[in-house]
Amino acid sequence: MPYNGSGSNGYPFLAHTPGSGEEFMKYRSPLVSRYASKEMAFNFSDMKKFTTWRRLWLYLAKAEKELGLPITDAQVSEMESHLEDIDFIMAADEERKLRHDVMAHVHTFAHCCPTAAPIIHLGATSCYVGDNTDLIMLRDGFDILLPKLARVIDRLANFAEKYADLPTLGFTHYQPAQLTTVGKRACLWLQDLVMDMRNLQRAREDLRFRGVKGTTGTQASFLQLFQGDHEKVEELDRKVTEMAGFKKSYLVTGQTYSRKVDIDSLCVLASLAATVHKICTDIRLLANLKEIEEPFEKEQIGSSAMPYKRNPMRAERCCSLARHLMALVSDPLQTAAVQWLERTLDDSANRRISLPESFLTADIILSTLQNITEGLVVYPKVIERHIRHELPFMATENIIMVINKLERSRLVIKFCFSKSTNGDCHEKIRVLSQQAAAVVKQEGGDNDLLARVQADPYFAPIIGQLDSILDPKTFIGRAPQQVTRFLSEEVRPVLEPYKSKMDVKIELEL
Repeated sequence: MPYNGSGSNGYPFLAHTPGSGEEFMKYRSPLVSRYASKEMAFNFSDMKKFTTWRRLWLYLAKAEKELGLPITDAQVSEMESHLEDIDFIMAADEERKLRHDVMAHVHTFAHCCPTAAPIIHLGATSCYVGDNTDLIMLRDGFDILLPKLARVIDRLANFAEKYADLPTLGFTHYQPAQLTTVGKRACLWLQDLVMDMRNLQRAREDLRFRGVKGTTGTQASFLQLFQGDHEKVEELDRKVTEMAGFKKSYLVTGQTYSRKVDIDSLCVLASLAATVHKICTDIRLLANLKEIEEPFEKEQIGSSAMPYKRNPMRAERCCSLARHLMALVSDPLQTAAVQWLERTLDDSANRRISLPESFLTADIILSTLQNITEGLVVYPKVIERHIRHELPFMATENIIMVINKLERSRLVIKFCFSKSTNGDCHEKIRVLSQQAAAVVKQEGGDNDLLARVQADPYFAPIIGQLDSILDPKTFIGRAPQQVTRFLSEEVRPVLEPYKSKMDVKIELEL
């Protein structure tokens, strides 16, 4: 019989499951129940939201009192003493009756602050608490994310420095290309992350407070409260903005702050998601080649059916959640586009989902990526084997150049070059390369181009130079020097503001 959702009769085992009951009888977002950090989950919690509403009412009352409105010390003290003892059951009952969340909490706050009740929310509109709280949550959300991003950059910078001169196959079109180094490849990832760091810092610094603006942004209600004193209204806005920890407020708003602010905030998070997706996709591809692996716990299981597998589970999680984060940015774009005139309420339900989920998802992928970068495993011998497999083909140009150099120096003309040309050398290499490629592709054998070159008398003059010609470090160009300069000039400086927060390590939990 299908379960009807009443009690635990349909699932008798729940009666004996500690901590169960209602928690397991309804959908829970895995962003919170499974992945997100406690600090980011709290940042968008009801407790943070509604205690912030109360603090905003307190700031407003304090500022109005300082500017001459008849508000008493007792009223302010009463509000201060009840900032966190919220009766959520009463608030829910009030909202069911009033169909208005802000007025429900005004009544709930007033119930425990009877003396202050007449001056709670004085002159304000719902967006005074709603929008300003959202801006505080966005600001605090960035403050949680930025140190986490800095730690990822730091761990990856250490990795890049350690492997700055370890040659590895480069890939273009996912086909073997000229060599690079493991550290140089990590710098490509780092470059994108550093751009994300600057983007997040800019978005955070660009945030302003909505401030005290009234129902349509004209401050008419406050002008009336202060009997037409424009300077006091402006001072009220400044004082409340300062109390909330902002340097500036938006000079003009409608009923809400411009929803383009949400676009700016979520766009930088979506851009970060694109970076993380690219990095983790690269790690997954390299894991398939067995060149690099993410951390793998001693008792971790890669597959229920194939016990030998070491799946890149963390990188896959990052990619999965990064796609979700990139998709979320379409919400504020469409919301901003359809805000009619001074405001429409069709933004509200959407923003309750898109804003928290974007920051929660960004928090999760950064924590997971930090865990990955703290334990990346490199297998130099596997990398070396792959290089050996491809390098003979890549070295053909170098072999031709050495032969040509010998021709020009005329040191060995009589030995074998009396009738040779650059075309002869190129043709020899072409034929031998195709023969070796046939062995690799058609017979499944190893690349034997080097053995063919060594066996051909034409190349006898350079046999003694083949080892140096085929040294992988002669194929990596200035990669190590680029790593050193890049880390010194562009990476380490952006980490300076976060030096005190670098020691936090991430242990992933479900």
